[in-house]
Amino acid sequence: MQSSLDDRQTPAHVAIIMDGNGRWARAQSLPRAAGHRAGIDALREIVRAAPDQGIRTLSVYAFSADNWQRPPAEVAALMRLFSEYLDAETEDLVRDGVRLSVIGRRDRLAQGLVAEIERSEAATQFGDALNLRVAIDYSARHAILAAARALAPEAGEHELTRELAGDAGAVDLLIRTSGEQRLSDFMLWECAYAELYFTQKHWPGFTAADLAEALDAYRARSRTFGALPAEAA
Repeated sequence: MQSSLDDRQTPAHVAIIMDGNGRWARAQSLPRAAGHRAGIDALREIVRAAPDQGIRTLSVYAFSADNWQRPPAEVAALMRLFSEYLDAETEDLVRDGVRLSVIGRRDRLAQGLVAEIERSEAATQFGDALNLRVAIDYSARHAILAAARALAPEAGEHELTRELAGDAGAVDLLIRTSGEQRLSDFMLWECAYAELYFTQKHWPGFTAADLAEALDAYRARSRTFGALPAEAA
């Protein structure tokens, strides 16, 4: 799907820290599980809106490596939701040209969930409208260390450069919902020069209109990557 937006003003890669499901549920006098389920609905809306906004890659933080510290019942509920999402959405992702990739560790996930992830990735592999990257059991620090360990035995001393950023490339815009203003170990390498956008809205209440507002804020900024602005130069 082609966008009519100016490519120079549109972030090709947007990352989202989907925060605030529990706080949204508490505000609605609902259990936390209801907040997580509403968060899935919000993700569905944003995935459908992203290509029309000119976004080519969307990376979302679903479950961090540190989230294993949450109560076992909540972790189990989240894992069931991931499974339900894959089961319910894969056909629609294929239809809409969305390629799904799950990033993060898989050795701590249930074998059944890993198998579902692999099936969904295989089914959507030819999608070219949007690259949807879902981070599950993810830690940026772990990913950086793992990449360095994998490269070090075969790479020369001068070949480990900061340009080795991974297959998705640098993040242009990082959005975090629910008012928190930190990266929480999400895509630290790729976000080196990302524009950061924080909103008080909890993730379940984040809509396509809110995404458009974040993109407008991005377009109003000047990105120089350490150089001088053109007018100053």
